[in-house]
Amino acid sequence: MFYKVNVVIEKDEDGYYAYCPGLEGCQTQGDTLEEVTANIQEAVELYLETLSTEEKQALLSKEILTMTLEVQVA
Repeated sequence: MFYKVNVVIEKDEDGYYAYCPGLEGCQTQGDTLEEVTANIQEAVELYLETLSTEEKQALLSKEILTMTLEVQVA
């Protein structure tokens, strides 16, 4: 079965950090974008394997929206 999950990837001076806001504690890191993408996919798959069908439905039915805001700072 396939699920769609929201993932956030951040880049800093040490590489990349990724987490899944809908799955508490599901996070990973990597030196490259490709590595962190593969790592978070594996982390999400392993996380979901530990859940019952009902738990998966409850967690994955949450709506998470992301947006970019333009703000002016004085």
